[in-house]
Amino acid sequence: MLKSCVNLCLFVLVALLSIESSCGNYRRKDAQTLGERVQQLTELSLKRPVIRLNGEKFRHFIKTSPRNYSFIVMLTALSPQRQCSICRQANEEFQILANSWRYSSAYSNRIFFGLVDFDEGSDVFNMLQQNSAPVFLPFPEKGKMKRADHHDIQRLGFGAEGLARWIAERTDVHIRVFRPPNYSGTIALVILVALIGALLYMRRNNLDFLYNKTCWGIAALCIVFAMTSGQMWNHIRGPPFMHKTQRGVAYIHSSSGGQLIVETYIVIFLNAAVVFCFFFFFFIFFFFFF
Repeated sequence: MLKSCVNLCLFVLVALLSIESSCGNYRRKDAQTLGERVQQLTELSLKRPVIRLNGEKFRHFIKTSPRNYSFIVMLTALSPQRQCSICRQANEEFQILANSWRYSSAYSNRIFFGLVDFDEGSDVFNMLQQNSAPVFLPFPEKGKMKRADHHDIQRLGFGAEGLARWIAERTDVHIRVFRPPNYSGTIALVILVALIGALLYMRRNNLDFLYNKTCWGIAALCIVFAMTSGQMWNHIRGPPFMHKTQRGVAYIHSSSGGQLIVETYIVIFLNAAVVFCFFFFFFIFFFFFF
């Protein structure tokens, strides 16, 4: 009887040690797997700040647990056959944002940027129940993604600066956006100054047009039309030119807190039409009654 009890105790002890050893090996395997994933993601991001993901990579890097890093994913359709001009513009801003993080002094493996093209990962679109593009989704290191965390392109646009603020609110990672130098504005300004200088030189003997009230009035109206249409808001927020919906192309923003670029052109045209009609009827009235 005593021998049976000893054998039973030894059996239980061996079983407990085996379970503990298996759990330890499992934890070490998980840790190694997480470390390998982080190392692989770091190597990929060093080569290309925006990591292209298909269904398999999406499940491996984002859906697999545990995960000690956040992932910002853009769902898009860059193929020319998809005819998504907004997707190309959003991709440019997303690339600027990812490059700004990659080459900043605060760069770490806390956050990575990924891109899922519809033609390469349609199963990801189905998994996330998304049927439009572009879409920006945050996958935090802890917790699940919430519907309220989605980036509202219609309201906030897809400019790199706006995306950086959105990421800071969701992940506490602050990214300072560095845009590549764009000399088109400088070149246009130089050409404009050169043309004005050439015009003044050619008319140097007759500069009466500088005192022409009509010219100055037209110039002032152009500035007013541009400012009241929301051009400065477009410059700051970087909204899309137009928006594609399930019902077709939208030229007017559905929210009172946002606008589209084409919408500003419509406002300019309407304001100009009002001013033109006002002056037209004013001159007609003046011609017939005075």
